[in-house]
Amino acid sequence: MLKAAAKRPELSGKNTVSNNSDMAELKSMFREVLPKQGPLFVEDITTMVLCKPKLLPLKSLTLEKLEKMHQAAQNTIRQQEMAEKDQRQITH
Repeated sequence: MLKAAAKRPELSGKNTVSNNSDMAELKSMFREVLPKQGPLFVEDITTMVLCKPKLLPLKSLTLEKLEKMHQAAQNTIRQQEMAEKDQRQITH
């Protein structure tokens, strides 16, 4: 195999098929054999299967959590400010 690989670079594994003409030469090296008797196996070609598109949320869960935390903090600040105003009005 090493001698054959040295003479024919396509057998060495180092050389890759770079264009269609190389592929045609490679295919011509191997001939197709169909059995006269017995089962004939056919390979299935995999194809892409389209599925339903998944709707992505406009906001991520993390962003929604951050917004809720921000709003809760704003509400607490407002409540504290209202309490301070009430305290000032009572003392005056």
